[in-house]
Amino acid sequence: MELFQSYWWLLLILFILFSGLVTVNQGTIGVITMFGKYQRILRPGLNFKIPVIEQIYKRVSIQNRSVELEFQAVTQDQANVYFKSMLLYAVMNADEETVKKVAFKFINDKDLMQALVRTIEGNIRSFVATKKQAEILLLRREIVESVKAEVDHVLEDWGYHLLDLQINDITFDKQIMESMSKVVASNNLKAAAENEGQALLITKTKSAEAEGNAIKIAAEAEREAARLRGQGVALFREEVARGMSQAAEQMKQANLDTNVILFSMWTEAIKNFAEAGKGNIIFLDGSSEGMQRTMQQILSLLKMTGDKSIGNN
Repeated sequence: MELFQSYWWLLLILFILFSGLVTVNQGTIGVITMFGKYQRILRPGLNFKIPVIEQIYKRVSIQNRSVELEFQAVTQDQANVYFKSMLLYAVMNADEETVKKVAFKFINDKDLMQALVRTIEGNIRSFVATKKQAEILLLRREIVESVKAEVDHVLEDWGYHLLDLQINDITFDKQIMESMSKVVASNNLKAAAENEGQALLITKTKSAEAEGNAIKIAAEAEREAARLRGQGVALFREEVARGMSQAAEQMKQANLDTNVILFSMWTEAIKNFAEAGKGNIIFLDGSSEGMQRTMQQILSLLKMTGDKSIGNN
């Protein structure tokens, strides 16, 4: 009987000892109380607490937590703004004092979340109330920075730290969204019209410049061609006059009549008229008086040309 009782006492002692073994998961910290008063914390792993006397009051997670927020704010010009955001927060650190704050500041996590969400919403509403509707869409980053600056010190007093606040969506009432779309569309049309006008002006300007340059080049080419044609005609006449002068001089030295040259030119001209003519009618004075008059005109012309040639030489 005594041996049986000894077994019972041994089993009871072993049960009490094993009941004092506590496992704390990674990423959490256990908070121990004794008779309702804070006693100490338990780190992750296998720990021992005094059976019956010490109790695990709470297991505090030090991992990151996130929550989605949807709320409404009013701008300075009385426009309703609707926000959708994501809040990322965590316990500030694993120090004992920080864990004590987290464990005893709020009754439960529900109260913590309510206070946290209302604090974030209140700060965003306060910021938005000082801005106009047209400014809100451009101030996403400023809203986040303002809220973090205002909220961080409050969360630190609770033992938490705001890691990130992302504003995923900002919308307005339907009428305001439609009016904003019309403003954007009209601005786009205005910008497109201005760009089109600038492009047309550039095109017209370049076309006018190109046309002016083409006219200038054509005029320069025509002037150069006319100059060259004039030089060619002058050289032709000069060579003809020089050749006829030399022929006349040779005929004088041979005691021949120089009028033979004029007669030869006359007959050659009539021959060319007949050969090169294409049905055109040319009237020539074939009388002896007419031929003599024509001869005198040719002589006068040759004399003038010869004098100029001599003067140039």
